[in-house]
Parts: sequence; C-alpha cells; structure tokens
Amino acid sequence: MASPPPPPPTPPSSQLHEKTNFSPETSKNYTILLIINATCLLIGSVSSTLISKFYFIHNGSSRWVSTWVQSAGFPLLLVPVYSPYYIFKCTQRKPFSRFNNTLLLLSVLVGVFIGVNNLLFSWGNSYLPVSTSSLLLSSQLAFNLILSVIIVKQKITFTNLNCVVLLTLSSVLLALANSHDAPPGLTHAKYLVGFFSTLGAGFLFALYLPIMETIYKKVYCYAMVVEMQLVMEIAATVFATVGMAVDGATAYWWTIAGNLIVWQFCFMGTAGMVFLTTSLTGGICMTALMAINVVGGVVVYRDAFGGVKAVSTVLCVWGFCSYLYGMYVKKKKEKERDEAMEMKDILRDTT
Repeated sequence: MASPPPPPPTPPSSQLHEKTNFSPETSKNYTILLIINATCLLIGSVSSTLISKFYFIHNGSSRWVSTWVQSAGFPLLLVPVYSPYYIFKCTQRKPFSRFNNTLLLLSVLVGVFIGVNNLLFSWGNSYLPVSTSSLLLSSQLAFNLILSVIIVKQKITFTNLNCVVLLTLSSVLLALANSHDAPPGLTHAKYLVGFFSTLGAGFLFALYLPIMETIYKKVYCYAMVVEMQLVMEIAATVFATVGMAVDGATAYWWTIAGNLIVWQFCFMGTAGMVFLTTSLTGGICMTALMAINVVGGVVVYRDAFGGVKAVSTVLCVWGFCSYLYGMYVKKKKEKERDEAMEMKDILRDTT
C-alpha cells in the first residue's frame, strides 16, 4: 500500500500575512480600523468645512489656496506609511512593495480628479453659508446610488432607495426655498455659482466613491490604501499648486495649517470607509455628517436656520436612520441564516 503524499510546505510568514490581509472582513483588526476611520471622517468632515469657511469669512479670497490646503497635508501620511516597517517593526511588508505601475497611474489620475473636486468645493464654500452647502452636498448620495449600481453593481433595496429619496428631497427643498439665506452682499448670480459648484462637487465625490471601490479590489491590505492616498494627495496638491502659481494667491497661514491637518483626517477616513465597507456606505456616512455640519454652521457662524432648513435637516437625519435600520435588519437576517446553516450541518453530521 502506497504511503500518503507528504503535506504541502508551510508558506513563509510574509505569504501568510498577505493572505490574512487580502480581505478586510477576515482581519482581526477590521473593527479597530473601522472605528479609527469613522472617527477620522467625523473629525475631518466637520472641522474642514468650518475652517475652510473661516478662511473666506476673514477676507481670504483665493479658491486655489482653499483647494491647495485640502491635499497639501500629504506629508502627514508618511508616518502611517513608513513607521510600521522602519520604526515599530510590526510588519514584514516594505512600503510600496506591491505598488505596480497600474496602481501608480490610477492614483495619479484619481488625484487630479480629487483636485478638481476640491476646487468646486472651494467655489461653493466661498459663496454659500456652511449649513446651506452642507445640505446641498447631501445630494451626492443620490448620484452615489446611481453610479454604484452602474459601476460596482450595487443592489437597490427599499432601505437604501428610501434613504436616497429622503436626502435628495432634502436638497431639492433647500434649493427651491433657500435663496433668501444668502449672506449680505452676495448677488443672485454668485449664489447660483456657489449652488451649482457645490452640486458639481457632490457629483464628482459620488463618482469618486465607486471608482475607488473598484480600484480597491486590486488592493490586498489596508497599508496599500494609505499608500495610494499619499500618491493621490500629492497629485491633487500639484494640480492646486499650478493653479495657485497662475492665480498669484496669498494666504492666512495659521488658518491653512489647521486645514492641512483636518482635511487629511477627512480624506483618509473616507478612503478607509470605502475599503472596509462599500462606496455607498461611505457616501451615506458622509451625508449623515452633513447634518452635523449644518448645526456647526448655525452655532459657529450664526447661519440662519429657518423652517425650510430645519425640515431639510430632519429629512437628512431620517434618511440616514432608515439606512442604519435597514443595515441592522439585514445583518440580523444574515446572522440567523448562518446560525440555521450551522445547526443544519451539526444535525447532518450527527445522523
């Protein structure tokens, strides 16, 4: 009788590391990373919007400077990129070791794309009150659902459709009845420029999310997400720097310093949420934070908060809560199904 074949050789630890990190859902650090990125998104989204508006309120006039600071804090990302390997020695993977030419090209192109989105956001934020622009940006969720269906084949359910409808209705209601909320001295033409620039920024951000979800399928670990984000921010900064040079811009540097930090929190938090969950979930989280930005604009800058804006905010929160409830029901059904399958397997094994 022939002897059984020898067991396959044990792969090196580096290969084991790659396999266990290919899918974020299987990583023991998944929950920790999710909490960290959600926190970064919360801090970055609220702080960046308020500080960006502060620049324009205190006589800052260059949209290119406001665009530049949204990405020029990229050196901060050098710490999480290089310190795990060179300082803490907690990984065997060298930075950019799996970064091929395709990912490099995609990162640069997306970085320029982000630069254009940042410019549109700066134009909108320079004209509109924080609360108004925040509610308008919630329209990105409707774009996000449509583009997610087209690009990443996102399934439409009653829950996410209901959420999108409510948030879109919130933005439309605001657009139809909120032109009287314009600050003193802002013409109707400039209000429209700010309005459509903000909608454009929302659309580009909605397009960015499913594109990144598709690209992240080529990425095997969270460290590569940070590396891609570094390259994208460098490309976006180059784009904004060229614009600043042409525009001859000057700036309030202490305001810019704050912007450099909080925008990196915002973008890295967004990238992490898309990698760890889906582009639609990332978009919904961003939209939910718009309600907090509305409150921030009212508290910090005394933005008007009339009945229309109040209704829009309620619709925004309502839509987000309906999505969370739908996710809860879905996870509960999946858990019950898995438990039923495990019980069925146990009974089959015992018979």
